[in-house]
Amino acid sequence: MRMMTWISAMCLAVAGPALADDLAAPKVGEKAGDFTLSSLNGESVHFADMTEKGPVVLIMLRGWPGYQCPACQRQMGDFLKHADEFHKAGARVLMVYPGPKEGLKAHAEEFVGSTKFPKNVTMLLDPDYKLTTQYGLRWVAPNETAYPSTFVVGPDNTIRYAKVSQTHGGRAAADEVLAAVDKLQK
Repeated sequence: MRMMTWISAMCLAVAGPALADDLAAPKVGEKAGDFTLSSLNGESVHFADMTEKGPVVLIMLRGWPGYQCPACQRQMGDFLKHADEFHKAGARVLMVYPGPKEGLKAHAEEFVGSTKFPKNVTMLLDPDYKLTTQYGLRWVAPNETAYPSTFVVGPDNTIRYAKVSQTHGGRAAADEVLAAVDKLQK
């Protein structure tokens, strides 16, 4: 029985990344799917309304895989450190925290802690992985939630930059995304 469990675990470990190559995640040049999610403070945020105002950086975090993801926390800190630069470029940053509906807000509040968000950065809640699934980013494996991803969407709702990590690392850095936002402005 233990041998079968080990073999099953190895098959999952090998199959996971191979399946990830077939992700249906949005790609550069495609239109971004519209959605409405609630912010951590309860405000309803409609994505199409945000893109009409200028470029939007959409970051899919891992949410709550049973712990607060340290790579997500570093990425959040990196983008918050550059929030003024995103503001000067006219870009809004939307961070999405996915997870099961029950307990999601409490986990997101724990993730954010006492961090203050500037006006152009918003933490959104994705209850029951609805947006994660809509965007083809649901990572269905033990202790997984979503593929960490970053998109830059222009005012015409077209994806101009996309980076989807098939691991916990390999995420877009703020300076890399700022370069994509600046390119949009030219």
